[in-house]
Amino acid sequence: MKTVVVGLSGGVDSSVAAYLLNEQGYNVIGLFMKNWHDDSVTISDDCPWLDDSNDAMLVAERLNIPFQTVDLSVEYKEKIVDYMFNEYKNGRTPNPDILCNREIKFDIFLKIALSLGADFVATGHYCRKDKIKTGSDFPVYRLLSGVDNNKDQSYFLCQLSQKQLSKSLFPIGDLTKPEVREIAAKQNLITANKKDSQGLCFIGKVRLPDFLQQQLKPKEGQIIEIPESFESYLINQPRFKTFQEELAFRATKTKYVCSDGTVVGSHQGAHYFTKGQRKGLGVGGTSEPLFVIDTDVVDNIIYTGQGKNHPGLYRSVLLIQSSEVHWVRPDLKIDLGESLKVMARIRYRQKLEAASLYSNSDGIYVVFDSPQSAITEGQFVAWYLEDELVGSGVIS
Repeated sequence: MKTVVVGLSGGVDSSVAAYLLNEQGYNVIGLFMKNWHDDSVTISDDCPWLDDSNDAMLVAERLNIPFQTVDLSVEYKEKIVDYMFNEYKNGRTPNPDILCNREIKFDIFLKIALSLGADFVATGHYCRKDKIKTGSDFPVYRLLSGVDNNKDQSYFLCQLSQKQLSKSLFPIGDLTKPEVREIAAKQNLITANKKDSQGLCFIGKVRLPDFLQQQLKPKEGQIIEIPESFESYLINQPRFKTFQEELAFRATKTKYVCSDGTVVGSHQGAHYFTKGQRKGLGVGGTSEPLFVIDTDVVDNIIYTGQGKNHPGLYRSVLLIQSSEVHWVRPDLKIDLGESLKVMARIRYRQKLEAASLYSNSDGIYVVFDSPQSAITEGQFVAWYLEDELVGSGVIS
């Protein structure tokens, strides 16, 4: 009998994952990960870890499986929280959920599970995995989108390796959310009608400025509005000698200066804002809502533009530096000078967009067929072949 350790989070998805594996004849162990202690920045009633731990324990009791809690708060702070602070400090927007999966759930948690004698770990992610033969001596594992298009979470697992996939199970990937809740209700699981958790992995929904102010102190700066007619970066566009020069230029974000626009307000720290953000600016009286089109953490300036169609929000090319390129399917890696047509997304829940990958000495350029809104440094882009996620990288 194979043993699997399920990451019981206290939510309905992991609860049903544990139930299904139990029904399939696995020896199931429930394990709750406590990764956060500070409730001071967590919005009340949104994913408090103590309630989640209790719900996970009750699910384990209902399923008659062993259960224990493991405290990974030290590792979580080092690998996720410190990373977040550093990224925001440098004017980048991190995705802690992707790093949490790579560094915590499918690394430290996986090692703990294996030390308990487990053959696999399992989570309640809406994605699928299968195994194929490619002619080599070793099987290749594929990470596939979940059947439920509204809940597909393959994007959050875009940094997993073949080794991690080989030890992972995703029992609910073939189900829709309503089907998962129906199963939970039929089995009288306490989590059947529990709302989905939101916010940061293992922390919950937080007041991000409050969270960041633990290390990044408020500092007043200017909000500058850039007019839609601002096109100096196009006027000064050079003639390109090579396609690589053109890609490098198109992947470089516009560098604004104060004189390019008008001061319309003030803020308490450019590092609290991200490209594409609309809320929290506190500036009124404009014909259309203001959106953040860039932040300058060195001079502490936020650049904004009116309306979601402001040209400053859009770009069609992004760069992933060589050191940040990750192939879930290393056998599909493109070599220097090669290209590959893919479907890609730059954020969770974004619909897949047609794009092409170009590999050169700078890294990999992702060229979208259509301009994308709010391409943000520090976030992840993931690319797919049909319904298989084959690679990803951090946007430079």
